[in-house]
Amino acid sequence: MLNKSLPSVSHTYQHHHLDSTRWNAFSPCDGDVVVASSIKSGTTWTQWIAVKLLLSDYNPKSLLDIAPWLDWRTDPQQDPLQDLIALLEAQPHRRIIKTHLPLDGLPYFPQVRYIVLGRDGRDVAVSLWNHYGNYSDELLALLNSHEGVSFPPRPETFQEFWADWISKGWFDWEQDGYPFWSHFHFIQSWWEYRHLPNIIFVHFADLLADLTGEIQRIADHLGVSLSATRRSDIAEEVTFENMKNDAKKYAPLFEGEFKDGPEAFFHKGTNGRWKHILTDQEIAQYESAVTRTLSPECAAWLEHGKDAL
Repeated sequence: MLNKSLPSVSHTYQHHHLDSTRWNAFSPCDGDVVVASSIKSGTTWTQWIAVKLLLSDYNPKSLLDIAPWLDWRTDPQQDPLQDLIALLEAQPHRRIIKTHLPLDGLPYFPQVRYIVLGRDGRDVAVSLWNHYGNYSDELLALLNSHEGVSFPPRPETFQEFWADWISKGWFDWEQDGYPFWSHFHFIQSWWEYRHLPNIIFVHFADLLADLTGEIQRIADHLGVSLSATRRSDIAEEVTFENMKNDAKKYAPLFEGEFKDGPEAFFHKGTNGRWKHILTDQEIAQYESAVTRTLSPECAAWLEHGKDAL
């Protein structure tokens, strides 16, 4: 179902990772780009595509220097919000900002171009399991430094993690995603506004299957003219292998966040591993969670990408 009104904020997201109120300090500029995903859905991949499209002559040392995660609830002593806003306001080019917020927690700006990412939730869960297991003691301590918030260490088994992730939400209005945030509520909140001309949906499976085609779609959405040669060059620069080989630059990590270093951020970059992990009962749980939260059209797109449209 399409929502004919414009998006508006109806929830505040504040916990160990997220603080949606940080967006209150943000002033949009014409042509800003917001890359939005729940988690483990090709966020970093797409941010780099946007960087290559918009800033072809710029070679940042790190993604953190050019495309920050605004709603990341960091330690205010180490990363004051005003410093991040100053970084953005000093950028003379089109800016790229990352968010993991549903659209009901994010201010909507008509002059901003949004790229919304999706991925089959079963692939997300398997990827997130590996991601979660690489959290360092330092990162866990940071996540638990906020008053009244307790972020648990990863459970001993995937089955324990899955049981909570598929059936329990952190926020009262969510029904999955624990202890992070809801994958399904995120995508449904955006899906209802897919008719808006400044919002485009990009699926992880489509990036895998047709990277050059998806780069062209993103370029068209951003109003960037792109030659066939440049499109092929970008596709080569942002392959999974190339990003993993230069992970210190490509991974959006601060020093010490991952036990095994930035290379571990790029784990497999594939789909379908859940088929060898989930039991029939767990697949049934997944299907129930999808039906509970997603419209049929959104559910079909989340599973199949553009083949469902």
